[in-house]
Amino acid sequence: MGRLSTLAPRLKTLDTRTARPAPKMAESFYTSVAWTTLRDEVVRERGRRCEALGCGRTSGRVFVDHIVERRDGGAPLDKANLQVLCGSCHTRKTAAARAKRLKG
Repeated sequence: MGRLSTLAPRLKTLDTRTARPAPKMAESFYTSVAWTTLRDEVVRERGRRCEALGCGRTSGRVFVDHIVERRDGGAPLDKANLQVLCGSCHTRKTAAARAKRLKG
C-alpha cells in the first residue's frame, strides 16, 4: 500500500487588515428622489418622535418605515403606510416581519 503525503494548503490566510468586504448597496428605491422627498416630508410633518406604541423616543436616529413592508404588498409611496420609528423599534419591527414571512 502506498504512503499518503499531505498537500500544502492551497489557500492563504486572508489579511483582514487590508481585505474589506464590498460595501452594501442600497436598493435603488430607497435612493430614489420620490422616496427621499416623501421620507423627508413625513419627518417634517410628524417630527422626530418614534410612533411605536409605548415608545415615543425623540433622541437618536429615526427611520421612516413601511407599516406593511413593500415585499409583503405594502404601498411604497403611501403616507398612510409609513411610520417614524427609532432605531431599536425599527429593528424589532423588521425582525418580526421577517420571521412572520419565513414562517409562511
